Amino acid sequence: MANPLKQFEIHTLIPISLGDIDASFTNSALFMILAVAAITMFLTLSMRGNKLVPGRWQSMAELSYEFIAGMIRDNVGSEGRRYFPFVFSLFMFILFANMIGLIPYSFTFTSHIIVTFAMAIFVFTGVTVIAIVRHRLRFFSLFLPPGVPIVMAPILIPIEILSYLSRPISLSIRLFANMMAGHTMLKVFAGFVVPLGIVGGWLPLSVDVALIGFEFLVAFLQAYVFTILTCLYLNDAIHLH
Repeated sequence: MANPLKQFEIHTLIPISLGDIDASFTNSALFMILAVAAITMFLTLSMRGNKLVPGRWQSMAELSYEFIAGMIRDNVGSEGRRYFPFVFSLFMFILFANMIGLIPYSFTFTSHIIVTFAMAIFVFTGVTVIAIVRHRLRFFSLFLPPGVPIVMAPILIPIEILSYLSRPISLSIRLFANMMAGHTMLKVFAGFVVPLGIVGGWLPLSVDVALIGFEFLVAFLQAYVFTILTCLYLNDAIHLH
């Protein structure tokens, strides 16, 4: 049976060396470019006609826009509208990355912790900078909510700081672990189809079909969870408590 983790291996396509740094173009980078290209084509071509009565593709593009706009409006408020381009781009990038990864013989770069952590640390750094610029020293009140007795400060402040610093870790592990686990399960069950033959192969095959449907749902949900948590972090940065 083939190794189910082999699908996550990164292969060098174009070797590039910058001194001691390996900056090679890999299959992971290729599928990142393909994801960006697919998003660009989807949004550009679907809105090319800009019809008053939208067609199927234009409706999907407008639905995506309204979905993220509503998410920001509900979780951040009117002050979050300026961050719409970033949040929308983040959602579409993760969604398309997850969906493209479900195509046979493709590569799911969101199943790598280095990719998800890079996105998470960028979000974490961004919202922290926004909070400090907006509130300056009042930013540190985030670690001691108003109304909390001062005697609780020595206990509560370290807990709040640890919770705040763990945000990029939990954000990145959640996406990476779900995508990796789902694809591994698909590969494991698929590996039993041929060895079990016609008599018993139908059972793991039917499980795989069900898992694929479930994975499409997970691909959307993980993009949604990553994005809505970004909105919640933005809300904390803008409004504090």
